[in-house]
Amino acid sequence: MSAQLIDGKKVATELKEQIHQDVENWVAAGNRRPFLKVLQVGTDPASTTYIGAKTRSCKQVGIETDTTHLPDTVSARELKSVIQSFNDDDSIDGILVQLPLPSHLSSHDVIESIDYKKDVDGFHPMNVGRLAVNEPTFKSCTPAGIFELFKYYSIQTKGKHAVVVGASNIVGTPMGIMLSREHNIGKATTTICHKFTKDITIHTISADILVVAAGQPSLIKAEMVKEGAVVIDVGINRVADETTEKGYKLVGDCDFESIRKKASWITPVPGGVGPMTVAMLMKNTLLAAKKSIYPEE
Repeated sequence: MSAQLIDGKKVATELKEQIHQDVENWVAAGNRRPFLKVLQVGTDPASTTYIGAKTRSCKQVGIETDTTHLPDTVSARELKSVIQSFNDDDSIDGILVQLPLPSHLSSHDVIESIDYKKDVDGFHPMNVGRLAVNEPTFKSCTPAGIFELFKYYSIQTKGKHAVVVGASNIVGTPMGIMLSREHNIGKATTTICHKFTKDITIHTISADILVVAAGQPSLIKAEMVKEGAVVIDVGINRVADETTEKGYKLVGDCDFESIRKKASWITPVPGGVGPMTVAMLMKNTLLAAKKSIYPEE
């Protein structure tokens, strides 16, 4: 068996084309163009790269965007004051605070300070809570993007055993919730593994659908994967490679070459889940502009 590739880049391109059309229809109907405010604290190179990808996507789909830069010495009070000004600005539809933050700042507190109606990342406790009880909400972009891939490739999850490796609030936990509770395409029996899980292979080898988001290169080997499993690799890791111009290459959390010989479907890294995350951010920003999730009372 040789796994079929799940082409996230292709699906994201098609999705963004549809979002672009939806944006233009929205503007043509007399509405102002959606606006995404991005906030970066410090000058982390990886964060700058990610923001660049997001702002380029905004331009592609017709969403206006602007990035505010704050020094990495900013205090929690000062940062929350800036965020509150964004909350109060009716011209801003979505707010994105680029993570990670400097160590002296609490990501949880900062995320909670964002108006949940503008939380297009889907990280606010209100949005996560609504996700858990199947209420309309902004869904965390990476899990939402993975579900778009499931739908595009007609990969069924209902009644399957899904295993998520990684329990972060950004990917693993919302992914587990959606796999078990999503109305139309979820309904899987779901196991979430984390760094305290003993003998992780016992769980991964039984997975019909394996989602790996642990941030550890080559964590999952072929012998840990069930024949015919669907493997979704969320990890993006830099590993040294002197044969490349940059001196490194990007790899996932799975040993791609060996696992693709056993899996039925697999996402590559790069070009798998990553592009879908950005596309879903665009979709959430448009939804925020339309106020279709949290309409005005």
